[in-house]
Amino acid sequence: MFPLLLLGTVFLLYPYWGDHQGPLKETETVQCYKCGKYHLGLCYDIMKSCHLKHRQSCAVENIYVLTTRGNSMYHYSKLSCMTNCEDINFLSFEKRTELICCNHSNYCNLPDGL
Repeated sequence: MFPLLLLGTVFLLYPYWGDHQGPLKETETVQCYKCGKYHLGLCYDIMKSCHLKHRQSCAVENIYVLTTRGNSMYHYSKLSCMTNCEDINFLSFEKRTELICCNHSNYCNLPDGL
């Protein structure tokens, strides 16, 4: 009974194991998610991971469909490792693509709130 109480106490006092790690060392490589079609927390392709190489960042491409009134409606995301990545928005007649790049932590390219 005591080991279960001790284990429960540990989980209550320290619930987020991965969040309290320090910054990545220069020798460590960052890992990113890789998925061709990601929507609402599910990958409709094969979810893989990729390691960042020189001048690469984790990337999220959020694809939005433009409505007849000119509003953007979220459609899906693409997760990848991208070379020379920069945050940018692309606009065409039928869709808007938002590119978000990060390399500060492992798997940082998972969309929040989608």
